[in-house]
Amino acid sequence: MGGVIGRIHSVETFGAVDGPGIRYVVFFQGCPLRCIFCHNPDTWHFSRGREISSEEIFNDIKKYKNFIKRGGVTLSGGEPLMQPRFAEDILKRCRREGIHTAIDTGGGIPLRHVRQVIDLADMLLLDIKAVDEKMCIEITGKSNKNALDILDYCESTGKPVIIRHVLLPRYTLNSEELHKLAQYLKNYKCVERTEFLPFHKMGEYKWKALGEEYRLKDTKEPDREDVRQAVEIFASYGLNAI
Repeated sequence: MGGVIGRIHSVETFGAVDGPGIRYVVFFQGCPLRCIFCHNPDTWHFSRGREISSEEIFNDIKKYKNFIKRGGVTLSGGEPLMQPRFAEDILKRCRREGIHTAIDTGGGIPLRHVRQVIDLADMLLLDIKAVDEKMCIEITGKSNKNALDILDYCESTGKPVIIRHVLLPRYTLNSEELHKLAQYLKNYKCVERTEFLPFHKMGEYKWKALGEEYRLKDTKEPDREDVRQAVEIFASYGLNAI
């Protein structure tokens, strides 16, 4: 196999929710965060993934080039920035073929390790788990510092960013926290929009299968009205949110 060897969880050849247009999505294995709402806890541990080369991945991507020509390729996970050399080689190959690329990241890796990879991507989908650091630690096990540093770097380089934010009842789904996040984001010119992701329990069975404690089994999923109110709060700051 040529290229750089990495580990992936899976691929999706017709993704419609991971960046603009129809996209080929590579789900990387391994993640430093332990989000209590994670619907893919089977991506956490690096050893559970499938070993593959960047060349093999790209050869498969090329099979779908006509389908993704108005979309592109998204590196997701898990956390793609945990494998920077692997991600970098895939991005370089896509760039040579004129394929649009995006990185979907939770921002769990220090900027100094991933700056070069970020520079190669056309866009970032950046998960801001919580703007309040204590809350971020409570729901992910890690600080939000790396994610906010990445956002600042994208602002300095003009890299387009779509913010993704999970609406989690009792945590991020409340007016005070949403106002804090909107206030924080309102002056970032690199942010094209915010996508609200309502908490759901579709991955609960995976937690049980892995023997992990699922803390949110009694948590109600947000409804359309909850999302509408979040969108309105962001609109009051002049922010585009969906």
